[in-house]
Amino acid sequence: MSAIFDWARPENIQPEPITLEIWRELPEEFCRLVEVVNGDAVRAESPSRAHQKAVHRLLTMLEAAARDHMVEDPSVCLDANQDFDVVLWEAPRATIRRPDVALFECVPAEVRPVPAWHLKLVVEVISPSHIKTDRLEKMSEYAAAGIPWYWLVSVSDSEVTAIETFGLDHSAGHYRPAQTLKPGTGFAIELPIRIQLDWEQLTNLIL
Repeated sequence: MSAIFDWARPENIQPEPITLEIWRELPEEFCRLVEVVNGDAVRAESPSRAHQKAVHRLLTMLEAAARDHMVEDPSVCLDANQDFDVVLWEAPRATIRRPDVALFECVPAEVRPVPAWHLKLVVEVISPSHIKTDRLEKMSEYAAAGIPWYWLVSVSDSEVTAIETFGLDHSAGHYRPAQTLKPGTGFAIELPIRIQLDWEQLTNLIL
């Protein structure tokens, strides 16, 4: 058995790259603590309370949008979820991220991690200590994986202050700014589906 299975504890040093096959065999409680970037485990930051609340409320809005869209077009099956594993690519070394929120084509529960080609939209709530990761590294990775839409959500101490949306330019291979919404300036986003924003739900994140 690979030495990496004995290593899968936070206090140890990684002895070899993590492949998708190895990742599927690692303890789930360990996988929840890390992401995999080009085969290397990267510890996931513990989110703030405001971050967690923003993620939860945005997820509720995406779930509602998915339900409304499926009523209009029963041939489509969409789902939304938070903090789940997505494999962006397997070669030459695996990269597995855990988006804060994502909208994706329905896949069976046993599909883990979810392949990136099922995703329509990825949402990352910006963490103060991970601005570079969210704005540069993850944006580049999600674009390389072909995910059509990316949102960056800015949060103050107790409210969402802006939602920046980006659409993938497939010919250039990177995201281009689509629109930036702030409280009182916009209440719906039309792509990839119509998503209604309730700004009141995006305030008072910490009571």
